[in-house]
Amino acid sequence: MISKNKVVQLHYTLTDDSGNQIETTAGGDPVAYLHGHNNMIPGFEKAIEGHNAGDSVEFTLTPEEGYGHRTEGAVQRVPVKHLQGHPAGKKGVWKKGMVAWVNTEQGERQVTIVKAGRFMVDADTNHPLAGKSITFKVDITDVRDATNDEISHGHAHGPGGHHHD
Repeated sequence: MISKNKVVQLHYTLTDDSGNQIETTAGGDPVAYLHGHNNMIPGFEKAIEGHNAGDSVEFTLTPEEGYGHRTEGAVQRVPVKHLQGHPAGKKGVWKKGMVAWVNTEQGERQVTIVKAGRFMVDADTNHPLAGKSITFKVDITDVRDATNDEISHGHAHGPGGHHHD
């Protein structure tokens, strides 16, 4: 049963409030995470807590339970060299509306490009799903006790989880 210090493997499909698919793990490897260690958004963990391997769960999260509300004017100038995740690789040109990853003092964050220049971009620091209700369809494939290493590191290891070099 899913509870704190369990490693959960699952597949999910995420849709917006209009039913448009945002992302899915179907056809790929399941995601693995350590439950109760803030590795997933709190509303997600709360919705699947108490479920077991083999369960299918569907739930909708409000902005408060998901990625929060949008903060207007949350735009920062970011050097292009700090942006990660360009679909065309490092040599690609960033354009308005593209989503990038940036390493911050609070960890990795997704940002949306508002204005792109050659060396600097203006990036909206709100999560792209902030202010939106989102629906998850989840198929739980495995639930197991976490190892002591996983608990001390605060994340799942192995397939679908974190890999240490």
